[in-house]
Amino acid sequence: MMYYIIIPAHNEEAFIAKTLDSILHQTKKPKQVVIVNDNSTDTTASIINSYAKKYPIFKIVNTTSSTKHMPGSKVVNAFNKGLAVIDSKYDFIVKLDADIILPNNYFEEIASIFMSNQKIGIAGGFAYEEDKDGNWILNHPMNKDHVRGAFKAYSKSCFNKINGLRSAMGWDTVDELLAQYHNFTIVTNNNLKVKHLRPTGNAYNKQAKLLQGQAMYRMRYGFTISCIASLKMALKQKKAAVFLDNLTGYKNAKKEKLPFLVTPEEGNFIRNLRWKNIKRKLV
Repeated sequence: MMYYIIIPAHNEEAFIAKTLDSILHQTKKPKQVVIVNDNSTDTTASIINSYAKKYPIFKIVNTTSSTKHMPGSKVVNAFNKGLAVIDSKYDFIVKLDADIILPNNYFEEIASIFMSNQKIGIAGGFAYEEDKDGNWILNHPMNKDHVRGAFKAYSKSCFNKINGLRSAMGWDTVDELLAQYHNFTIVTNNNLKVKHLRPTGNAYNKQAKLLQGQAMYRMRYGFTISCIASLKMALKQKKAAVFLDNLTGYKNAKKEKLPFLVTPEEGNFIRNLRWKNIKRKLV
């Protein structure tokens, strides 16, 4: 199987070399790796240029956007700049963050997953973060059937069916919901332990705290499901403010009549799926 990797990168001088080295060490190499240098103001450009000169597998795209590190739109917009320079001759495509270290067999295992069943649309491993004692601890705040946005692999057929990634907070949830809408499944592999070098959300702008609730509105969750999902997030993070921020973001999005990310039919499917999962966990 052939695959492409697209890496959005904004001020990643502390981590990106380790990420690129882990790609070079893969037992199954990608067809090409597109690194999108998104308005970096540190030495990211010089680091990736040195890799591109030495290894033809790396291709660089330079783009200019906001310097604010906001989740969602910034990273997807950069991803799409990379997407524009590749051809369609691939079996699966990978959106990869620039601050992770992959196990050497990562993409060999991902390829095996996709080859096992053509209805598998999204695949990935699990994120581990280093604690103060130097131990790598699992950090997976979502359900075990969710693949983190930092290392998502999509089969070509699934990626085309969901019409790529949405340029908004919540893109790495709506993609899985739409994949299921189109009868694709999501597969995770517990043995694929990915080292995430920067804790989730540490670089995000403070304005990002309301975007999760905004995303729930734009995914057509409805107010009740948004309340339940926000309460779950607040309990997991042990922060009551998360619940309030989410609901504020939801109400603001509704008041501003922000455009939805999914159609009414897709929204109906998403709500039914959410209720089904909620009821299953209560039994």
